Amino acid sequence: MYVLFLKELNSFLSSLIGYITIIVFLAVMGLLLWVLPFGFNVLEFGYAGIDGLFVLSPWVFLFLIPAITMKMFAEEKKNGTIELLLTKPLSDISIIMAKFLAGVSLVVFSLLPTVVYIVAIYNLGAPKGNLDLGGIIGSYIGLLFLGGVFVSIGIFASSITNNQIVAFIVSVLLSAFAYIGFDAITSLGIFGNWDLAIKSIGINHHYTSISRGVIDSRDIIYYLSAMAFFLLLTKISLESRNWKK
Repeated sequence: MYVLFLKELNSFLSSLIGYITIIVFLAVMGLLLWVLPFGFNVLEFGYAGIDGLFVLSPWVFLFLIPAITMKMFAEEKKNGTIELLLTKPLSDISIIMAKFLAGVSLVVFSLLPTVVYIVAIYNLGAPKGNLDLGGIIGSYIGLLFLGGVFVSIGIFASSITNNQIVAFIVSVLLSAFAYIGFDAITSLGIFGNWDLAIKSIGINHHYTSISRGVIDSRDIIYYLSAMAFFLLLTKISLESRNWKK
């Protein structure tokens, strides 16, 4: 699995897609946080805070992560190399995990340079260092878990088709629904006492919770369960090739 993980990671970093993903993410976040007269512009906000990074990043990831994952299995199917890959002395889950960890690694590489923003705001604050570091650390953890869920959804979407565009669209739609869909449903106010339970199924509920700087085991379990669910669906999708024979 480790060799396949390195191969997948190298395929990102040896091609333009990995660097384009990181550059686009940093460019978009840099413009929104420091340049454009947007509601989250740090210099116009009036206080030392980096909330905009954690509010806007999920929306950027919503499109960038599907762009990363759309080829993971779809390209293998289109090129006819999926059977060769699946006949290697690796279990399906090992192959899936290798691709998943490669995708998550790219998310980590995208987030690491944003530490520069934290350092800048730390020094711009009055007094210097006037930052809620607990909330920032919690938000980074939440953002990493959120990225992990999006990656697992993207891998599943890629496993059900040999068309990368279809995989991208399905991944965006599923990720968007998982992120804000349940909030939208509860906003209708038609489920009464069930509203909170339904809302808690959505990613945003747990992302908001962990962003407060309190690492709740319920949030961690939710994220791990969501990732496991979509990776399991991917495994089922890959196994379905045997049912068609």
